[in-house]
Amino acid sequence: MNFDRKDLSNSQLIDLYKKLLKPRLIEEKMLILLRQGKVSKWFSGIGQEAIAVGITAALDTDEYILPMHRNLGVFTTREIPLHRLFSQWQGKKNGFTKGRDRSFHFGTQEYKIIGMISHLGPQMGVADGIALANKLKQNGKVTAVFTGEGATSEGDFHEALNVASVWQLPVLFVIENNGYGLSTPTNEQYACKNLADRGIGYGMESHILDGNNLLEVFHKITALKQSLQENPRPVLLEFKTFRMRGHEEASGTKYVPKELMEEWAVKDPVQNFKEFLLRTFVMNEEKAEQIAAEIKQEIDENWAITQAEPALEASLTEELGDMYQQYDYQDIPYNPETENIRLIDAVSQALRQSMEVHSNLVIMGQDIAEYGGAFKVTDGFVKAFGKERVRNTPICESAIVSAANGLSINGFKAVMEMQFADFVSTGFNPIVNLLAKQHYRWDEKSDVVVRMPCGGGTQAGPFHSQTNEAWFTKTPGLKVVYPAFPFDAKGLLNTAINDPNPVMFFEHKQLYRSIYQDVPKDYYTLPFGKASLIKEGDQVTIVSFGAGVHWALEILEQHPEISADLIDLRTLQPLDSETIFNSVKKTSRCIILQEDTLFGGIASDISAMVMENCFEYLDAPVKRVGSLESAIPFMKVLEDQYLPKQRFEKELTELLQY
Repeated sequence: MNFDRKDLSNSQLIDLYKKLLKPRLIEEKMLILLRQGKVSKWFSGIGQEAIAVGITAALDTDEYILPMHRNLGVFTTREIPLHRLFSQWQGKKNGFTKGRDRSFHFGTQEYKIIGMISHLGPQMGVADGIALANKLKQNGKVTAVFTGEGATSEGDFHEALNVASVWQLPVLFVIENNGYGLSTPTNEQYACKNLADRGIGYGMESHILDGNNLLEVFHKITALKQSLQENPRPVLLEFKTFRMRGHEEASGTKYVPKELMEEWAVKDPVQNFKEFLLRTFVMNEEKAEQIAAEIKQEIDENWAITQAEPALEASLTEELGDMYQQYDYQDIPYNPETENIRLIDAVSQALRQSMEVHSNLVIMGQDIAEYGGAFKVTDGFVKAFGKERVRNTPICESAIVSAANGLSINGFKAVMEMQFADFVSTGFNPIVNLLAKQHYRWDEKSDVVVRMPCGGGTQAGPFHSQTNEAWFTKTPGLKVVYPAFPFDAKGLLNTAINDPNPVMFFEHKQLYRSIYQDVPKDYYTLPFGKASLIKEGDQVTIVSFGAGVHWALEILEQHPEISADLIDLRTLQPLDSETIFNSVKKTSRCIILQEDTLFGGIASDISAMVMENCFEYLDAPVKRVGSLESAIPFMKVLEDQYLPKQRFEKELTELLQY
């Protein structure tokens, strides 16, 4: 193996060797502890250390790195105290996730490291968002994100590369090609000769490097870092290396041909670099032994600290309290001057005024810039705020959700528009597994609002008419807002953008241009978790949200003899159960109307909550009304049959007669 020291001094070479040796010695310690039953699981990076160490050593300590679970060298080179790493692996309180996640599935703002989730791909999009924030700050910083050759088959990888290329983001996409995805060899994963060739399709510069040569890695990253400061752009890097141990220790390496193991054993990055330093008299054997002894002593001392740390104790209050970032709602009262506007105008006003309030707010979505969005919500925004903050995106919902999260990590607020709520399915993974869990896992907010134009009644068919709030109301960590009136839409959207937690904001398309209301012209906020009592009565409690509120109002107007409390929930998570319970205790009857199909919807949970908390007050069974258990159809006669409006009238009158 040829090493080119270039202008590195002896002390710099020795420092790099220490950085390279430390993760290897930690791993050797962990493998012993694993056999002793003192460590539960281990993902080995033996043979791959030069990539993580070389890249991290070349970058500034305030530049974000997004590693995988074999990149111990990233964490040690950033000089995270070893006892904190050990506590993380042992699930102790002094780790980074309070025992909530394992191994390297964590992030730390202090060390500018953002760990992976098991779904692998989304972190590529997160890197895009972090790099976009750096570009908007014009700070010249580079972001490096790691992936394995197996994850390059995931859609998120391709989406992230495409976004980075289109937006010319300063990202180093690092592929550690170590020969196997668990047990599947590369020839069963992709047909191209080199993964670096994939950069061509995205108009992206790419390079192939020897991942076992520390100096080749270090010098290349150093040169690229300087180049990207002058000319921001993404670069795809394929590092040829090999995994010398199993996917994780329990899986072993029996599926790897013996001759292949022997071929790569002689390319050991640690041993070869050590021999180079000895051969060129940068250090001698005595110095090498001293370095190893000092690192081993550091490891043992820090392991002892972790062992002395008390076992984790479960705290119910802390577990539930950490699911969301603490947010102290600020009530911003409104000026009494109003104007009569549509719901769509209220949404647009909230976005525009929030862009003025928050200079770090970025809006992203398909066709939202010059075109103004599919529904013209952002019409004129480019002229007012510029294309840097009002960004058209490629059609890649997953990468843009992840990028929104990256923006949040790097100090921005993000609003992403799903062109239609139906399309959220292609961005579902990062919403429920990344945004929703991030604060719980490692105490980092996800300051993202996902706007969801939704709902039927417009004859748009199965792929443009769904109201899919139930996908998210059962996902802890998300907040779900679903206004029915312009006044609520504006105030609640402002609050959603202020709130540092991820918010799914549903906007019913049929209400966009059909519902008018007097709305304050100025900026104002409304609290989450507070329902609106639209009508008051004593015979029955009607609970609904979105278009269902207007259907209920129409039915009540047709039946003036019915005296009802009509509750518009406004937010589904958090849910105002107190208002529901107080009403049911007064009326003794409850009917819940939702537009979504009935089974598994939020009406079922509300019904169960009423039964559990108000059973002794009920004079009749709780009724639920929803759409048919089918996909939503195209033709009006079929859609009218599908939607629950007419069935609601029948169920309501039957409930009153019970």
